[in-house]
Amino acid sequence: MHFRFIHAASVFLILLTASVLVPAQAPVTQEPANKKEKKADPKPKPTPGISVKEAAKNPTAEMIAETTIFVYGLGGGRLVLDQIRKTALERGRTSVLNGEGRMEQAAYQKWVTRGESLKKQRIRLDQEFPTARYSLIYSDDKTFGIFNEAVFTPRDDAARAFQNQIIYGLDFLLRYKENESQLSLAGKEKIAGVDFHLLDVTDKQSRKARFFVSAKTYRVMMLEYTDEGKKYTRKYYDYNSAQGTLVPFRTVLYQGDKVIEETNVGTVTFGQKIDDAMYSAN
Repeated sequence: MHFRFIHAASVFLILLTASVLVPAQAPVTQEPANKKEKKADPKPKPTPGISVKEAAKNPTAEMIAETTIFVYGLGGGRLVLDQIRKTALERGRTSVLNGEGRMEQAAYQKWVTRGESLKKQRIRLDQEFPTARYSLIYSDDKTFGIFNEAVFTPRDDAARAFQNQIIYGLDFLLRYKENESQLSLAGKEKIAGVDFHLLDVTDKQSRKARFFVSAKTYRVMMLEYTDEGKKYTRKYYDYNSAQGTLVPFRTVLYQGDKVIEETNVGTVTFGQKIDDAMYSAN
C-alpha cells in the first residue's frame, strides 16, 4: 500500500500541536502492494504565535527531522516506530560486488532487535550465496560471523561493509535523538526536478551522513557518507506501508558512480518474538 502524501504545512502544524498515541498491534507480515490506501488527512489546529506558512517556508533542521519521523510512522512518529519496530524479520534478495568485480546474488534473512540506540541494536544477517552460506552478527557493539556452526572473525572489509549497513541507514536519522546526534541544515537542492532538504546528521563518534529529504513528501530518497576516503551514496526506492510504518523495499548502494550493492525486500515482519540465542556465538 502506498502512503498518501501529507502536505508539508499540515505536517509541521501537527508536529507543533499534537502528540499521537497508537495502541500496540500484533505482528503482521507485509509485502509490497499496488493498491493505494485512502486515509483522511489529519485536521490541524491553530497554534498561537506560530505561522504555519513561515514554518513550512523556513524549517529548521529539527523540524525537518521530526517531520520525517512523523511521516515514517505514517502519522504516529517515533511512538509508532518504537512500538511496532521492537523486533523485525526481513527476507529478500541482495546483489553485492565480489572481489572479482562481478555482482553476486544471494538470498538473505535479517533479524533485528531494537536497542536504546543504534550502538545497542542487535542484528543477525544470514546470506546464502551460490557457493557459501554464512551469518554476520552485530551484538554488544561487536561483529562476528558463523559458518557451519563455527564462529569466525570476518575480513576487515566485510565487517566494515556490514557495520556501514547498520550505521549509515535510515535509523541514523530516524533515531538521531536516541543516538544523541547533532543536526544541521546544508541548504536545499533540486535534483531531476525534485526539491530536497539537505540534512546533515553527525553522531557522537563524529560519523556523518547527509540525507536528501524530499521537500514535498519528507521521505529520504538518498543519503551520502564518506568512509576511509571513499564516497558512498545509498538510494531508496519502492516505498510501501508495512504494519503502520513506511519502508523502502529496494535500496541501491554506490561507491562513487559504481553500484556495489542492491537489495530487494520480499517481506518484512515487525513485532515477532526473537530468541536471544539468534545473536549468540554458541
